[in-house]
Amino acid sequence: MTTAIRRADRRVSPVFLALVAVMAVSGWAVWSETLAANTGFAVFLFVVSGWVVSLCLHEYAHARTALHSGDISVEAKGYLTLNPLKYTHALLSIVLPVIFVIMGGIGLPGGAVFIERGRIQGRWRHSLISAAGPLTNIVFAAVCTAPFWLNGLDGVPAPFRFALAFLALLQVTAAILNFVPVPGLDGYGVIEPWLSYKLRRQVEPFAPFGLLAVFGLLWVPEINQAFFGLVDTILHGLGVSSLDSYLGQQLFRFWQGEPQLPQSGGVF
Repeated sequence: MTTAIRRADRRVSPVFLALVAVMAVSGWAVWSETLAANTGFAVFLFVVSGWVVSLCLHEYAHARTALHSGDISVEAKGYLTLNPLKYTHALLSIVLPVIFVIMGGIGLPGGAVFIERGRIQGRWRHSLISAAGPLTNIVFAAVCTAPFWLNGLDGVPAPFRFALAFLALLQVTAAILNFVPVPGLDGYGVIEPWLSYKLRRQVEPFAPFGLLAVFGLLWVPEINQAFFGLVDTILHGLGVSSLDSYLGQQLFRFWQGEPQLPQSGGVF
């Protein structure tokens, strides 16, 4: 009985499989331009479903690393099923990130899995658990941009190219924001085990407001410009131009009307 329950706790959720199916079907629609009259809507579905899939993988990486570090409670909590409905803060981890993508094209980091840190021994393990999530975003960004840095864009339809570029931008922004060493974000979780007990207690009350503070700072024009300048620099290093990600975002916002696009994936 125990073995059967354990298997159920690790079985991939139908909810996650449905998200992957939406991503695959909408991606095919963008590629084949089946919905040529409304390509932007197909791009919207592809990017949103792909973004939520990446959020699930982000949280799964935290949980899986915690499991191998000693916290076996993550199984019973359903974190290993990739089901976003099992997260402790579905609003922060799924709903708000999607809203921020729609509003501003920013990959909002969300904390969703509760790790019983008392079960885990060793500072390196604690740091790795925190780093596992944003590292997943980095891997996702590398996969999205593979056609760009592998020079494999020949024959890739322009809308699909731009959709990949925008999805990659979201992954890069999420990785950067997550690695900011501010209480409440994964970056702070990486360095927290190495801080003194006194300092940890002093900054602990600010953890619920860390993410809000970071996004508040992004409204400062100079900081916003520096942040997106860093994002563009990273994307350029991966072969993605600013125009690629910009057109992807414009397609994503289908309710504003679709931009004029080239007919093939040429070089900009």
